[in-house]
Amino acid sequence: MPSPMALKKERSPAANTSPARPKLLLDWYDRHRRRLPWRAAPGETADPYRVWLSEIMLQQTTVKAVGPYFEKFVARWPDVTALGRASLDDVLRMWAGLGYYSRARNLYACAVAVARDHGGEFPDTEEGLRALPGIGPYTAAAIAAIAFDRRTMPVDGNIERVVSRLFAVEEELPQAKPLIRQLAATLLADSRAGDSAQALMDLGASICTPKKPACSLCPLNEDCAARAQATQETFPRKAPKKSGTLRRGAAFVVMRGDELLVRTRPEKGLLGGMTEVPGSDWLAGQDDKVAKEQAPELKGLSRWQRRLGVVTHVFTHFPLELVVYTARAEARTRAPEGMRWVAIATLADEALPNVMRKVIAHALDR
Repeated sequence: MPSPMALKKERSPAANTSPARPKLLLDWYDRHRRRLPWRAAPGETADPYRVWLSEIMLQQTTVKAVGPYFEKFVARWPDVTALGRASLDDVLRMWAGLGYYSRARNLYACAVAVARDHGGEFPDTEEGLRALPGIGPYTAAAIAAIAFDRRTMPVDGNIERVVSRLFAVEEELPQAKPLIRQLAATLLADSRAGDSAQALMDLGASICTPKKPACSLCPLNEDCAARAQATQETFPRKAPKKSGTLRRGAAFVVMRGDELLVRTRPEKGLLGGMTEVPGSDWLAGQDDKVAKEQAPELKGLSRWQRRLGVVTHVFTHFPLELVVYTARAEARTRAPEGMRWVAIATLADEALPNVMRKVIAHALDR
């Protein structure tokens, strides 16, 4: 009779590793790899700058959303040295609409550091990459594997899903992350580490999708533990998501002819360095009357008009509701200290986060 220790080993996901899987993955990838603007073609050497730029942009964002932004960035700044010579304001303007703006600030800081401290060349090790601003363990592993073929396996959401199903990892995320990283490493081929990682990413994006995975097309389907149990869509296991407390506030849209009153948010903190219309604090249980008292003061301003409805937006840690007020200023009215007038026609060139784009559209009926 097997000992309890032997039974535990048999049931462990790590006991289900197969040496054939890395080759099966690469064979599938060679036939079905996605064409992406930042990905090197077969036989070409990956450009570390393009790999890094895409990985930063893809954090918490979809491939479809990132494509146009990536193309704009590389057209304007074709290498990391060029990006490091840009201004943060220009980078934020180009990033506007992509969200999670701390990524843009870290992107710029990293470009400056690579240009200044590394002669415009990215370090080729995970350790060296992690020392750069905005590069954490996952991004360092992704760049090291894809750009420099270091034998390491980055684990993004797609790879997490594939691995958790392949091995039927019962532990919930995020506690399961160390085990999933360990199991993902067993899928690395002896060479072509970057392709191994990208194969798993593509498999998760196109075959092993969150809902209705196309298991019959998967190169690893014969020994997938979740498929054998018919429980694919229940993986990865996740702890119930906690939603943040609703915050409320007011936004004040002031027009002077065809111009709009705006200001720049502080460099540090939420939406740091971005452009916004004046507004109140965003607080849980915010009172409308108190919020309105934080309106900007300008001479000769018309009476504030409250727009019907509210603007809603969801940040990572909390949902937000904003009441929108509009008013008109007389010609030649000076902007209050720390604010400025911008032409409405040029708003597309401003570093406006999505929540402010919603506010302005609501105020202008657009």
